[in-house]
Amino acid sequence: MKTLFKNKITKIAFGLAAVIQLMPGQVDAQESPKEEDFFKIMRVTAPEGTLLEVGGMTMLPNGDLGVATRRGDVFIVENPTSSKPFFRKFASGLHEILGLHYEDGAFYMAQRGELTKLVDTDQDGTADLYETVYAWPISAHYHEYSFGPKVGPDGSFFVSANVAFGDQEWWRGESRVPMRGWIMKINRDGTMEPYATGMRSPAGLGMLGDKLVYTENQGDYMGSGGLWFIDKGDFTGHPAGLAWTGLPNSPLKLTAEEFNKVVDPQKIPNGTGGFKKPENVIDVPYITMAQAKEQLPDLKLPAVWLPHGIQGISNSEPIVIPEGYFGPFEGQVLVGDQGQSKIMRVILEEVNGVMQGASIDFRSGFQSGILRMVWAPDKSLFIGETNRGWGSAGEANEGLQRLVWNHNIPFEMRTVKAQPDGFLIEFTKPVDKASAEDLTSYTVESFTYKYFPVYGSPPVDNKTLKILGVEVAADGMSARIAVEGLREDYVHKLSVNGVRAVEGSFSIVHPDAYYTLHNIPAGAKMVIKTPPAPEPAKQVAATKLVPAKVKPAVAAVPTEVEIKAILAKNTCTACHQTDKKLIGPAYTDVAKRRYSDEKIVELIYNPQPQNWPDYPTEMPPMAQVSKEDAMKIAKWINSLR
Repeated sequence: MKTLFKNKITKIAFGLAAVIQLMPGQVDAQESPKEEDFFKIMRVTAPEGTLLEVGGMTMLPNGDLGVATRRGDVFIVENPTSSKPFFRKFASGLHEILGLHYEDGAFYMAQRGELTKLVDTDQDGTADLYETVYAWPISAHYHEYSFGPKVGPDGSFFVSANVAFGDQEWWRGESRVPMRGWIMKINRDGTMEPYATGMRSPAGLGMLGDKLVYTENQGDYMGSGGLWFIDKGDFTGHPAGLAWTGLPNSPLKLTAEEFNKVVDPQKIPNGTGGFKKPENVIDVPYITMAQAKEQLPDLKLPAVWLPHGIQGISNSEPIVIPEGYFGPFEGQVLVGDQGQSKIMRVILEEVNGVMQGASIDFRSGFQSGILRMVWAPDKSLFIGETNRGWGSAGEANEGLQRLVWNHNIPFEMRTVKAQPDGFLIEFTKPVDKASAEDLTSYTVESFTYKYFPVYGSPPVDNKTLKILGVEVAADGMSARIAVEGLREDYVHKLSVNGVRAVEGSFSIVHPDAYYTLHNIPAGAKMVIKTPPAPEPAKQVAATKLVPAKVKPAVAAVPTEVEIKAILAKNTCTACHQTDKKLIGPAYTDVAKRRYSDEKIVELIYNPQPQNWPDYPTEMPPMAQVSKEDAMKIAKWINSLR
């Protein structure tokens, strides 16, 4: 009897599944593959009691993995891709290691105050020579982290140094001792050359081929995270390091006084001998970084902005995907994020001599904040993780994981390239032409950021741009869209939610790309074929369905799709998750406070950090959130009780 009953349930379920598959719009939402269907996250098991707060990683020529920790240890991991890797402690007693390089039998690492070389001279498996290659000043401020090294084309080392923060002005980055807020070039003979400044928190130092790059975090003077290409003498935006441009060997001469004439430092007295904390104020004049560059030629703009709260909140190491790795994405750049515990994919191109390009989400769901990445000989990617004092998504405070591709190709935007009148989108699989030729399958928005001493910037000057036309390649592997109103030095968000694959009518895994458009290329524009107007009968029918005098009812609580869009647009997801503690409390914890809807709206605009003493990072006033969005957020939070 039990077997018969089970068979009946199976037949009913099968029938329901068949019906669901026949219903328009349902198959994509339920069956389109996700990122985890192609890239699997695997844990690397460490010995019990070992805290792998990974600050640096490097691959040894024999396939062993070098791992350095923020707690000052260096491990050599033998057979790191096996089910039972062996961890051997090589060195200990070092100070906040945040980078690791190996060559010719020696490890090189940036400690808080020096570049150090470790050698096992007696070949007993542990380091016995700790040699200072170069030491730099420190003031003992907690935020004076140092990152690196990375090796340049001439064999020299690059190291980057964080700024400190003020005592009274705790929000304002300071360079209290020389080279804080700088990238240093350290030669093999132990001499140092100041190389570039303008850095605030340059954790993501990297080499893309022979090009030095770094990623920056949102903060004061940094509207959002981004990826910069660095040449000697560049200034990337944060003014603290300008304190040392008067040194004889400085490669640039821009002074803090000259900078402050262009970008207001907003040092407003508070009446008690100190200064007021600068806050974002709506509807007041502002300057963008691109506008400031017109008066500050040394200022280098990021090649790609990584929108805060969407493409991470604490961007870390960039790394090139080698030829033959990760299928259709070889040659592109992966950028980790410490706060959101995920990886983005960056597509770069040079237009009129300037680097620019697009960023797209790649893989999320790691157990802790991603700080370092390194390729394994089997073409998997090691991920080094930490979050102590910094906060991150995920259930762990540290760890070592591995990302493995299963050799199935996801349906994605492979590349996005600028065109004279829009963008060319290349896909990893052929698209269904009916969906790809439909103008409503695409949306394009553009925005920029304020350049000021406030901690980060909301997206400003937002515009939705009109899609004028689309051309789909005969093989279905690309689509060119013409867009009205492209704006140079703005981020352009391209969404392809309506495009479907030929195979399975699947939707795209990551439908949003953020293209930082510094230069619009020259060339021929698309010949626009005007789309046909709707048939009159359809217009009449639509009018009958919704009478002109009747307004559609607004749901008291927004739908899941609607609230996700609202939270992402207003960067709420940068610090909050539904049911997990992140930088700020989970929304379910806020709901337990039983605030009224009106009180939550008030707290969005005027946060009360004292209400959440266990969270060290204060929430800034979110003045950019519209009253309508704020009320929807409030109603949704209270629905979680």
